[in-house]
Order: sequence, then structure tokens, then C-alpha cells
Amino acid sequence: MKTNIGSGIARRLAALAVLAMGTAAFAATDVGGELKKWHTVTLTFDGPEASETDKVNPFYHYRLNVLFSHAASGKQYLVPGYFAADGDAGNTSATKGNKWRVHFAPDQTGEWTYAVSFRMGDWTAISSKEKSGKSAEFMDGEQGRFEIAPSDKAYPDFRARGRLEYVGEHYLRLAETGEWFLKSGPDAPENFLAYADFDGTFHNDGHKDDLVKTWEAHLKDYRKGDPTWKDGKGKAIIGALNYIASEGLDSVSFLTLNIVGDDQNVFPYIDYDTLDRMDVSKLDQWEVVFRHAQQLGIFLHFKLMEVENQGLLDNGAVGARTKLYYREMIARFGHHLAMNWNICEESGEWGKLPTPPQETPDRLACAQYFHDHDPYHHHIVIHNGVQFDDLLGPESMYTGVSVQTSKTDFSQVPGAVLRWYTLSEKAGKKWAVACDEPGDAQQSLVPDASDDGIIHYNARKNALWGTFLNGGWGVEWYFGYKFPHSDMTCQDYRSRDRFWDYCRYLLEFFRSNNIPYWEMEPNGKLVRDGFCLAKPGQAYVAYLPAGVAPELSLEKGRYTVRWFDPRHGGALRPGSSSKVDGGNGFVPLGQPPADPDKDWVVLVEAVR
Repeated sequence: MKTNIGSGIARRLAALAVLAMGTAAFAATDVGGELKKWHTVTLTFDGPEASETDKVNPFYHYRLNVLFSHAASGKQYLVPGYFAADGDAGNTSATKGNKWRVHFAPDQTGEWTYAVSFRMGDWTAISSKEKSGKSAEFMDGEQGRFEIAPSDKAYPDFRARGRLEYVGEHYLRLAETGEWFLKSGPDAPENFLAYADFDGTFHNDGHKDDLVKTWEAHLKDYRKGDPTWKDGKGKAIIGALNYIASEGLDSVSFLTLNIVGDDQNVFPYIDYDTLDRMDVSKLDQWEVVFRHAQQLGIFLHFKLMEVENQGLLDNGAVGARTKLYYREMIARFGHHLAMNWNICEESGEWGKLPTPPQETPDRLACAQYFHDHDPYHHHIVIHNGVQFDDLLGPESMYTGVSVQTSKTDFSQVPGAVLRWYTLSEKAGKKWAVACDEPGDAQQSLVPDASDDGIIHYNARKNALWGTFLNGGWGVEWYFGYKFPHSDMTCQDYRSRDRFWDYCRYLLEFFRSNNIPYWEMEPNGKLVRDGFCLAKPGQAYVAYLPAGVAPELSLEKGRYTVRWFDPRHGGALRPGSSSKVDGGNGFVPLGQPPADPDKDWVVLVEAVR
């Protein structure tokens, strides 16, 4: 029977009557969203009146958890909730109210039931004890149900594709379609969320206010009908996402906390100095942006810390403030389908540090917290400052890494990606490896206008194809600080418009030609120079740099040879030899269809 502790007899009777009618709407609870598989279902409860600044901290001293159960499959998800002020804070800028909320992304059709736990007491929000504190009454003990229908969305919307999951392999897979996923997009600017249309004190708090963004260059990319908040705010940042998607890119990266960092304008809190009170309206506005990205098919790369603030909250440990921060991120944004948690950008003790560095126990504990508390077990990574050797193996909850390099010509990328691909496999837990900051800090991926022809060639060769053909699942692009539109100052993604084409060509190559890359392994020994991903005797993909003899070492058999132009994209094309025989060392593949002095990609497949 459905109950609602703390409500009156009339409310109880009304709730029972509604339940008897078989609807999901309750007197005390609003079940919102499209009730469809993979769509976000939002439960909003009438709870105690509270304020962001109350003496009884609504973030620390109340804990809302909801257990969702699907009897037919046996699946259960314990999902954390959060204080939502008036329930519409993104539009009203409310700081107080009596609305409490939980987001859930169901992965099964049919009937789901839910059971509510609402507790209160000192530090209850960060306690793992089931009966921490005491009942907070209101919706504590409430039970209900709702029916989930199939999704009606289409590609590239992730609601048509399902949750992106780590499945123990070097690549992530989408649960609904079974497709494996490759990502490419901007890693910069890291202060993507330092946006003028968001609520908050960061606009004029004296901490690098000159870096607050308008994203004005992308206002023209906003489309009628796209989401906004507060009667039209947010159009420019929504337009920036539209531009990313229009270029065929499928990821975006951002810090969610950069207090004492390079930018200092991005944080979830009510102000720069208060580290235990969330800015509800600002976080609601972030949610509008993230939701739109997911509908566009854009992966969300959450970077939770950076090197300067890795010790800001608890001196690097997973203490009370860190747990609260993590819990709030999971509760508000963990329902998104394609994302990862990046524990820290440039983690560890290196360089000049304004806060204490994280060491091995801290780094492991961060990942463990997400594994234990994120109901969906999203991909968990960490970015190198210090290397990752201490995080390898089955006991670690990391499922991948985010690699950074430091060479202007991107030449470190292939070896770094291959190294962690290989070491993780040897340690007994395969990591999904991405290179999310190729190049060096000063230059990296320069704007199109600053390219001399060599820089973008090296980026395409070593970082783009060098990542994917050495077993990486993604590459994101850092913008060097010595050039316009840098990692801090960029407000126009069109500054790299020409280079984005190269990324789109690669993604289209793998997607359009049904390359079984998840079954292939990197093997540079099969080419004279360049990179090769191979399923020996069946399929080979090789990147051949400019001026390299087109040869491959093939297993015995008969093979077709087709060519792909990484500079212009398009369909596979025949070269001077349509078929070759393998089994006698390096085999000449003939000449590409044009421009033999340029770089090419060759696809060699066994004759069926």
C-alpha cells in the first residue's frame, strides 16, 4: 500500500484513490518527464521548506534516496535526490522552497515501482548508513509505481541508443543498440561553463571575472524551439552545442569546479568561499545545457577537479565536502546516458600546488566512491599529471584514463595510448583509453588561421589517427594558451572549423564502413611507418603518413584493398590494385587513387 508519512488523512485517502485508478500522479508526488525507456523520469516531492542558506543545511542534513525496482527483470537502482528550491529555480532563481527531486533513467519498459527514504540529521546526506539520523517525515516511506513505454527518439539522440556502458573492454558500448562508441570533440575551453547567462556570484566576485564568457559567436547557431531559461537566456551556449553537433563531433568537455584554478569562475556553490551550499538555480541551468547535448548525441565529459584544487575540499581525501560534492553531481546529472566522471585533470603532485596533492589512496578512494554511489556505474577516468601505474588492476574502480601529452608535434600520443591499452590489459582490467589533451600547453591544436600546414598535419597524423589506431576510443582537443581562442579564452569553436572536418571524417569512416574496431588490436609492426589496427587474417586499417611506401604485413590469404582520404573524407575508393595476396611478409598494396605524396588510410579485408 502507498503511504506518505507526515501527511494528513485526506492526503492519504486521495493518494490511495489515485493509485487505484492506475495513474502515476500523486497528491504528494509529481512524476514528470516522458515515461519512456531511457528518458529521464523526474519525481518531485513536497517536503520541508528550506533555503540554500538555512542554519539547518538542506544539502548536508537531509538525505533523499529513492529505490526504483523492476520486478520483471529483477533490476534495482538506488538513486540519490536533492533539494530543488521551488522546483523551477532555473527560471525563477529561487533559493528556497519545499521541492525535493530525484531523476531516474529507466532501462526497461513495463512497470517500475519506487520506495522513498527521506532522512535527516547531522551529516546524513553523506552517510551510507541506511537508517542514518531519523525520519524526515513528509515523503519518507512513500511508495508508488509508473509504467514505462518504449522510446520514440531517433539517432543521434542517446535516448534512442541507451546508456553508454563500460563492459570490461577497451571500448564503451551503448546498451539499447549494442553499438560501440568513439568520441571526438573539443577539450577546450575547460571553462565552458563560465557563462554569463548562468546565475551565480562568479560574474563579479573579483576572481578572474574577465574570463566569463558570452559565447556570442554561437548565438547564430541557436535554433527556434531549442531550450532556454529565464525568458530567453542561454541561447548562445545552446548554439555552441548545436555547432559542435553540426560538425559531426560527439563530445564536449568541461570543468565543474575550478576554484583556485586557472579560471576560477566555475563551481556549483552559492559563492566562491562557501563549499557546502549548492546554487540550485545555476545547477538547474547547467542541466538544461547537458540535456540538450545528450539529445544532440554529444557525450558529456565531466571533469570534477583540476590540479590546483585537488586538495581544496578535504586536503585531497574523500571527506565530508568531497562526498557532498560528488553526491550532488550524481544526483543532479548522473541520469544522463553518455558521460564519464573524470576525477581530476592533471592529478597528483607535480608543479606548484596551492592545495595538497592527491596520492594513491586518495585517487583510488575517489573512484571507489563513484562506483559505490553512482547507481548507473558510469565510466570513471582520471587525467594524468602523475601517471596511472598505481591505479591499474581489478581492485581499482577506474575503467579508463584520460591521457595528456606535452610534445608540440603530438608525437607522444600514439605511444602513450598504446602503453595504457597494453598495461591495463596485462594488469587484468582493460581500460578504455582516450587522449583528451594531445600536444603541448602552449600550442596544441592551433586555430585554422594559425596553422602552417604542418601543425594540423601532425595533429591529424599523430593525435587523431594515432589515437584510434593504437586502441584509443576517443580524442579531445586542447587549445594552446599562446594562440587566440585558447583554453581559457575561446568563445568560438569555428576557430578550428577546418580541423573539425578531419575528426568527422574519421568518425564517419569507422561508422559508415562497419569497421569492427572493437574486435581489432593495434599492431604497428604490420606497417613500415604509420599505425595499424588489425584483426589478423580478416581486416586491417592502416594510416600511412605522407611519403610512406604503401605496404602491409598480411596473414596468408586473398584481400581486397580500398583507400580512404583522411584529408577530405568521402567513400572508400579503389587504388591501382584491387586485390592482393598475403602470407609472404610485407605486401605492396599498389598506389592510392590520387596524391600518392599525401597521407592515406587503407582498409584491407579478406575476400569473402
